[in-house]
Amino acid sequence: MKNVSILIFCLGIIGCNTPKDNEVVSPPNVIYFLADDLGYGELGVYGQKKIKTPHIDALANNGMLFTQHYSGAPVCAPSRNVFLTGKHTGHAFIRGNDEWAERGDVWDYQKAFLDPRLEGQFPIPPNTLTLGRLLKKSGYKTSVFGKWGLGAPESQGIPNLQGFDYFYGYNCQRQAHNLYPSHLWENRNKILLKNEMIPPNTKLDSLSDPNKESSYQKYNQKEYAPEVIHQKALSFIKENKEQPFFMYYATPLPHLPLQAPKKYVDEYKNTFGEEEPYIGNKGYFPARYPKATYAAMITYMDKQLGELVALLKEEGIYENTIIIFSSDNGPTYTGGVDFDFFESSKPFTNGYGRTKGFVYEGGIRVPLIVSWPNHIKKGSKNDHVSAFYDMMPTICDIAGVKPPEGIDGISFKPTLFNQKQKDHEFLYWEFPGYNGQQAVRMGKWKGVRKNIFDGNFDVELYNLETDIKEMNDVSKSHPAILKKIKQIMIDEHEPSLNENFKFKELGDL
Repeated sequence: MKNVSILIFCLGIIGCNTPKDNEVVSPPNVIYFLADDLGYGELGVYGQKKIKTPHIDALANNGMLFTQHYSGAPVCAPSRNVFLTGKHTGHAFIRGNDEWAERGDVWDYQKAFLDPRLEGQFPIPPNTLTLGRLLKKSGYKTSVFGKWGLGAPESQGIPNLQGFDYFYGYNCQRQAHNLYPSHLWENRNKILLKNEMIPPNTKLDSLSDPNKESSYQKYNQKEYAPEVIHQKALSFIKENKEQPFFMYYATPLPHLPLQAPKKYVDEYKNTFGEEEPYIGNKGYFPARYPKATYAAMITYMDKQLGELVALLKEEGIYENTIIIFSSDNGPTYTGGVDFDFFESSKPFTNGYGRTKGFVYEGGIRVPLIVSWPNHIKKGSKNDHVSAFYDMMPTICDIAGVKPPEGIDGISFKPTLFNQKQKDHEFLYWEFPGYNGQQAVRMGKWKGVRKNIFDGNFDVELYNLETDIKEMNDVSKSHPAILKKIKQIMIDEHEPSLNENFKFKELGDL
């Protein structure tokens, strides 16, 4: 009887045959690898010529590359909140970077080191239905590695209280302004590193020669946080290879400051040649070779993704692991980065006002690569229009988990399997930073409203099919389209519960 039961199980559940393409035999592992401030044009497969990204390029060649994927917001915290909750920023709780300054001097790194209550950002509520919580409830081992930014230590917003079994990395986005920090967090425990406390506003010594590499030694110490975090992620895979796991790998790279191991900087220094040093500003460290260092940070991140893939193969779980690669927003415009040299936002407009912090294409259109051996066609490219709030229902769909009601996302699992896909009628963003902004993507049309806090209600209109750089406002020529977009901006905005995210000009009380 026992043998008969086993036979029935095999026939009924998996057919005792070799699985066909797209057939999911068991819940797959999911790795969501999120770069920090990586531009659309900063990867080889998206057209980058100066920075080497062989492992990310290989991921795309073994999977599907998306050309029209959007972040949740043009800055870190709200974009990550959108990813984890499936709600756009008109409905999400976190809609901007809120440093929770009413606690005290949160930008004083020495004080924050002594008092963890000064670390971290404003927390997401304790009852937030996160992707981690959904997958954990369904039997996944859940983890976060890298940068969190959605709830300070000792608050209800920490990863371990938001559905994640294990966390290692930066709790606080401000602390991540140093890649050789004094400490990181492992779950609720503060882990001291072998680095001195060097606040990010520390400038070169007045007597130092900015042209000498030795003048910058204090900014490169013993323990490089991206590598420390990475080793913990590799250990997590080894320890949990026998069960389905979800890894949210939120690397702090290539977010500034300009810091990278010397070996990687030297490689690009030899390629790029002599450079003018970057002497720093109030928030970011100086760097002797800014171009070489920035390129090195991206290549270092690429190397780490390659090591993840190699380990999955070594452990025999690569074929049952879906790897998703993206970036939380567009590239930065400050801190020593030469966005014109790298063409960081190509084919979109570069620079301040058009990249990070802004709802133009360069600020919110991001890379998306999805790889799953024997399920997703190798080397495929897709122009399906999607956003971060689609990730929750997509991952749930793949994992066999029912997504919650009331979210804004739509699963694009059918696109991954070349099946009929339901499309968004529109995508929506609002952002209370940089003087207040809203944006709508509706088919080929893009509407942008900026300077709302100055009382501006005009909406710029762009045809992305003919004007990818958003240079020609055609709002006066298409009043009917403009009217629809303005109505979407009204309908999709709900007043925020956080005073710092309210739009009083839109009627929030």
